[in-house]
Amino acid sequence: MYFPSQVVPMLPEVLSNGLCSLNPQVDRLCMVCEMTVSESGKLSGYKHYEAVMNSHARLTYNKVNDILNGDEELNQRYETLVPHLKELHNMYRILKESRDRRGAIEFETVETKFIFNADRKIDRIEPVVRNDAHKLIEECMILANIASASLVEKLKEPALYRVHETPGEQRLVGFKDFLSELGLTLNGGLEPSPTDYAELMHVVAQRPDKELIQTMLLRSMKQAVYNPDNAGHFGLALKRYAHFTSPIRRYPDLLLHRAIKYLIAKQEGRNTDRWTPTGGYHYSFDDMDVFGEQCSMTERRADDATRDVNDWLKCEYMQDHVGEELDGVIANVTGFGFFVRLTELHIDGLVHISTLANDYYRHDAVSQRLVGESSGQVYRLGDTVKVKVLAVNLNDKQIDFELVGSQRTPRGKGKTAKKRLVEDAKRFDEKKTGSSAKRRSRRAKAQVEPTVRPDGSKDGAPAPKKPKSNKAKKNKARGKKNTARGPKK
Repeated sequence: MYFPSQVVPMLPEVLSNGLCSLNPQVDRLCMVCEMTVSESGKLSGYKHYEAVMNSHARLTYNKVNDILNGDEELNQRYETLVPHLKELHNMYRILKESRDRRGAIEFETVETKFIFNADRKIDRIEPVVRNDAHKLIEECMILANIASASLVEKLKEPALYRVHETPGEQRLVGFKDFLSELGLTLNGGLEPSPTDYAELMHVVAQRPDKELIQTMLLRSMKQAVYNPDNAGHFGLALKRYAHFTSPIRRYPDLLLHRAIKYLIAKQEGRNTDRWTPTGGYHYSFDDMDVFGEQCSMTERRADDATRDVNDWLKCEYMQDHVGEELDGVIANVTGFGFFVRLTELHIDGLVHISTLANDYYRHDAVSQRLVGESSGQVYRLGDTVKVKVLAVNLNDKQIDFELVGSQRTPRGKGKTAKKRLVEDAKRFDEKKTGSSAKRRSRRAKAQVEPTVRPDGSKDGAPAPKKPKSNKAKKNKARGKKNTARGPKK
């Protein structure tokens, strides 16, 4: 687990920081995935084998990025490595084009890092900038993961795949409704492809509310899990995918290494049992089923722990900013208020509904907004606001804001409030008309052929009236006459 100022290793430190650490100019045992990539970025061949490697240098992402951008001093210092780095960079461009063609969804999330002072308190919070060096390594790792998944699938060896299923219908419909409020659409109906999502992300790339749209997109999707049954990876638009590249920090990767080592020994005729001298092991499918559930659960637990620590540290940092007014954006809307993400610090806090103007606010979950019943005031996802830091609760890891001012963010041609009211009224009238028609239909008499009674009347029709006697006629006339002459009141 990676906390801001501490790492909790999966393996004992003598392994994670010693024997398994790629220190420069030191021989290390490793697993090699040798791949052949075509000019179009297609994985045309791969081979796995055990080897010994020697790292030539310890480079940072920023150093590599500066080298690729032509930094003279760094190019001279690492002169022997520069050609290899540039060749890798050229391959990255080809892989990136291939990724775009197959329709993989590109997420550009904003991550932050804490800069601590000598007292181990947060001095400042900075955004993490991803450069081409990060993306280069990412594409190489994805390629190795694809090759490794292909190997175990081809040879039917039990292993864990990284499975990301298609979005569920309920969340998908909610996301589409949200997009319609912004004048946006997601193609593909109830079965959109990764390409449909990728096209949407391309459309919103220059919008000021891009990050929020991306957040809602992520919420509409299922969480990736580890599973021995391969179901593909929706987000990456891949038919098969597994985690191979981090065996010292992720257990599914270590399990995959064991499976591949077993296959290598089996192909070379070196093993007759379930295990190999170099750490290979043949698991059963049932074993992998249990491992898949366990690893998926522990991954979520580790994410929750990291998130809790980050939230606590953010609260501690904001204690020194109580009373300050800061700019932010509404990042989430609920029935009890809305959360604001501070623009510079990327910290979320709650503006509770009780602190808003004296009004009753209705929560519109579809359009992600609060609407004042009397004032008509609207607070909507993506609106720019200014808030005051009201209070910080370290125990609950909660930050309370008070709204100082707000400004509506320009949007596409979504539904206006007037249009929504008209549509709601129309639906109400249609429903009312439909209900009235049903009631009239129930009251209507059955349209069947009537039965003739002995007296000449028919079923379903009133019986014929008997002719009145002369006496009855006289009484009726007298009654009318008396009524006409009745006393005035």
